[in-house]
Amino acid sequence: MELDKAIKERHSARRFKSRKPDWRKIIEAIEAGTKAPLAGNIPTLKFILVSDKEKIAELAEAATQDFVATAHYVVIVCSDKTQCVRSYDERGEIYSRQQAGAAIENFLLKITELGLSTCWTGAFSDKTVKRILQIPEDIDVEALFPIGYEMEKTKQRTKPNLDSCLFFDVWKNKYMKEIRKPEAK
Repeated sequence: MELDKAIKERHSARRFKSRKPDWRKIIEAIEAGTKAPLAGNIPTLKFILVSDKEKIAELAEAATQDFVATAHYVVIVCSDKTQCVRSYDERGEIYSRQQAGAAIENFLLKITELGLSTCWTGAFSDKTVKRILQIPEDIDVEALFPIGYEMEKTKQRTKPNLDSCLFFDVWKNKYMKEIRKPEAK
C-alpha cells in the first residue's frame, strides 16, 4: 500500500470481526513504531502485546470502553522517559511524548497497510492499567490499541482541510509571499 493511501484510509475502528489476526503482523507494526525519530537517539518507548482475554477485559474496564474487550489483541504503548529527562531536563519529558506520537503514527499506518484496524484509546485509568500489566510507577502509559479486523468500514469523519491549519511566516497569515526573482539584464 502506498503511504498516501494508508494515510487516507487510516481511521478508528470500534467493531471487530471474530477472526483472529496473525500476531506477527502486529509485531511488524510495532517494529514500524520503533523506526520513529528519537531525541538524542535515546529510545523511550516500550510496547506490550496483550493476548490474554481476561487482561483485555480488565483493560476495557479500565478504559470504560466495551469495544476494547472485543479485540483479540491490545497493544499498550509506554514511555520510559528517564534517560531523556537525564539528558534534556524538563525538555526530555516533551521529547519523550513527541517520540511516542511519532512512533504511534508509524504503528497506525503500518496497521492500516497490513489490513488490520484499531482505535487510539487514550482515556483510561493509568493506575489500573499499570496494576493489570505490572507496569512500574515511573513508566508513562501513552495509549491502548485494541487490534482486529474491522467488522465493517465506517464512514470516515471529515478531517481539517489544509487551508484551516496552514499559515505562512507568521500566525494566521494565509498567504505565501511570492519570492521575486531578479530580472535578467
